[in-house]
Amino acid sequence: MRYLGVDVGERRIGLAISDPNGQVAVPLRTLHRTAPDGAIEAIGALVVEESVDGVVVGLPLSLDGSTGPQAESVQEFVRELLTVVKVPVTLWDERLSTVQAEELLRSGGLGWRKRKAEQDSLAAAIILQGYLDSRPQK
Repeated sequence: MRYLGVDVGERRIGLAISDPNGQVAVPLRTLHRTAPDGAIEAIGALVVEESVDGVVVGLPLSLDGSTGPQAESVQEFVRELLTVVKVPVTLWDERLSTVQAEELLRSGGLGWRKRKAEQDSLAAAIILQGYLDSRPQK
């Protein structure tokens, strides 16, 4: 089963995709949120193009596990996404995924601009890999 990972931000949305067996997540690309529904439509098209079986969206919970304004914004994004995609959409706790992505990119020696360009899709891959690793192995 192939999965799409989504890291929703205010300005950018990071995307990652799994291999066809749903074992390994890799960064895919970053969408810029310019048009209100453009990102949702782009994700819907990607689900069809890549034969995605499920979408995993990072839910930015507070460190204490509570939902704040960012989490509520992501939940609204998911409600809109569900009107476009015909596959299951799962919310996944993404606490500190962006921090992990930033640290990985910094340790790789990338400059600030290159890190910024890669950070969102890498965060999406971290979210998706966490989800994939949590599933029972077949």
